[in-house]
Amino acid sequence: MGSLGDLLAAHTKAGDPALFETYDGTWVRCFACGHQCPMHDGASGVCKVRFNRGGTLMVPWGYVAGAQSDPIEKKPFFHVEPGSQAFSFGMLGCDLKCACCQNWVTSQALRDPAAGTMITETSPEQLVQAALRSGARAVISTYNEPLITTEWAVAVFKRARAAGLLTGYVSNGHATPKVIEYLAPWIDLYKIDLKGFDEAQYRSYGGRLEPVLETIGGLHARGIWIEVVTLVVPGLNDSDEELGELTAFLAGVSPDIPWHVTAFHPDYRMADRAGTTPDMLVRAAAIGTRAGLRFVYAGNAAGRVGSLENTTCPGCRETLVERRAYRIGACRVTADGRCPSCGHEIPGRWRPTPPPSG
Repeated sequence: MGSLGDLLAAHTKAGDPALFETYDGTWVRCFACGHQCPMHDGASGVCKVRFNRGGTLMVPWGYVAGAQSDPIEKKPFFHVEPGSQAFSFGMLGCDLKCACCQNWVTSQALRDPAAGTMITETSPEQLVQAALRSGARAVISTYNEPLITTEWAVAVFKRARAAGLLTGYVSNGHATPKVIEYLAPWIDLYKIDLKGFDEAQYRSYGGRLEPVLETIGGLHARGIWIEVVTLVVPGLNDSDEELGELTAFLAGVSPDIPWHVTAFHPDYRMADRAGTTPDMLVRAAAIGTRAGLRFVYAGNAAGRVGSLENTTCPGCRETLVERRAYRIGACRVTADGRCPSCGHEIPGRWRPTPPPSG
């Protein structure tokens, strides 16, 4: 029986030339993520799932490591059709190696033998049909880092769009302008994990901060709906100074970007670190509000963070969407995305999409 790497190498196809270039005969450079890896013949990139075969970049294709329908709030998208279902699918691998990863069994499967994750062969058509059967309103690439499997995601998204579904990424945002340009015509929603605002810490994860910041600005400029999540890890990224700089950056891009502060639970290579308390989340949220962000949420602490699970109108302060974890108590945002009391515009994707077909 071959290794997981051998199995994944058999589930590949030639990448799109828009996402790599060939030079010096057999070398390639990949543009799927911020590393922009150069690879000689036979070598793989940092992600370990994109590799050079004779001057052609081979990319993941034809499988999933997981697929299921979830509340869209779990992604989390709080400003996208509250109470609806999102069909989530993912492959294996990541371009980062975060010690605090909460999805390490899929993202680190090729780096950590303890992950033990296997795959299931499928097709874009089968995934979209499964999404439709589940009643989902959106199809989301998640679980691993979707940037490194972008060709596969776009193939799924094209069919999802034709069926009337929204499409989205749950991603670390460590992208390049080229991959965003390639993805932009086929994606509606993008959730970014902004892991902090410290370059040295990003280097310890195996990446850089600047590509993530450029991705946030680039997506917003293109009109793609973005929500940003920061996993608040005690003693790592929770200082007033760092959170202040992070939220000032987001507010500078747009004060209407929803920012989610979520609780860290001891896991993976940080199992010995204390978890995030509700009080820590409330303090972090207050920093975001002071920075000028209009929609700040606290997650992974259902029922213990006051009103920070709800959406409140910035104009009249009426509660517009009531939440507890992934359950919606009420949604009063109008179909055209406004507060029913004062008419204030509430940014997001509130209008129902055309009924899914198929």
